[in-house]
Amino acid sequence: MTQGLLQWSPCHQSLSLSFTIPTTKHTQLPLSISATLEPATSTQQHLTARERRQLRNERRESKAGTNWKEQVEEKLLEKPTKKFANWKEELNINNLAREGPQWWIVKVSRLKGQETAQLIARLLARNYPHIDFKVYAPAIHERKKLKNGTYSVKPKPLFPGCVFIRCVLDKEIHDFIRECDGVGGFVGALVGNTKRQITRPRPVSEFDMEAIFRQAKEEQQKAEQAFEQDQQEAALNSGLNSDDAIKSTGDSKLKRRSRKTLEPLINGSSKGKNEKLIPGSSVRVVSGTFAEYVGSLKKLNRRTKKATVGFTLFGKESLVDLDVSEIVSETT
Repeated sequence: MTQGLLQWSPCHQSLSLSFTIPTTKHTQLPLSISATLEPATSTQQHLTARERRQLRNERRESKAGTNWKEQVEEKLLEKPTKKFANWKEELNINNLAREGPQWWIVKVSRLKGQETAQLIARLLARNYPHIDFKVYAPAIHERKKLKNGTYSVKPKPLFPGCVFIRCVLDKEIHDFIRECDGVGGFVGALVGNTKRQITRPRPVSEFDMEAIFRQAKEEQQKAEQAFEQDQQEAALNSGLNSDDAIKSTGDSKLKRRSRKTLEPLINGSSKGKNEKLIPGSSVRVVSGTFAEYVGSLKKLNRRTKKATVGFTLFGKESLVDLDVSEIVSETT
């Protein structure tokens, strides 16, 4: 039995493999396999590790089109650095005092935001007179004219449920403000771990506060302009209504005069006969359903011009309400 042979040399350019399969009595199958392995170039064989690394970096830069080192450096620069050495320092509210006076947002009730802001200002001034602070609750003061002629001014909050406070915040001031009535805490981020977590207040930048001041001023100007326009429209409407009222009163007076002048002609009676109408006298109906009936005057109301007349019908006396213009006195 012949064993397979393997011949290889690193100095040659070809690698040959040859082996023979064992044969039987009747057949013999010789088989040989050859393979060629191209060696590295002479320049690459003599390159050091540093030179090979430089070539690899050059190929990488040519494929990407940019310097990969610069990309890595940018990512490292963008990565935020830790402000605190451990999580316990992050939970310490006294570290906020290092930032100096800042604007902070306090969560309050949406309905009583102005009252809560005034309460915080009074309590801080009373208990901490040596601390400089500002309390700002942006609101638009809307004016309305009431029916009695007076004006009412009501503040409309620009940011309902928020009050801005500028001060040097430490744990003592933080806890004092949180214990005030109507305060729900500070606006911030939740920090800590599974053992302990707190809401660390987050300050508002000066740029954002300037934008808030500007917005509040613009909204106040718009509200004042709208109030002035409403006043002008109300004045115009009142002038038109007064003219209409004068015309209507004039027309009503003319109608009353014409009615008084026409009453004697319609009734067929004179003013003197109407003056003789007294309760108990005999009257005659000149128009209407009971025309030409004669009855007794029971009641007379000169203000409403109504008269109650009693007629004898079927042996019984019936009372009927008539207008004064429909009856005349039968007495001469």
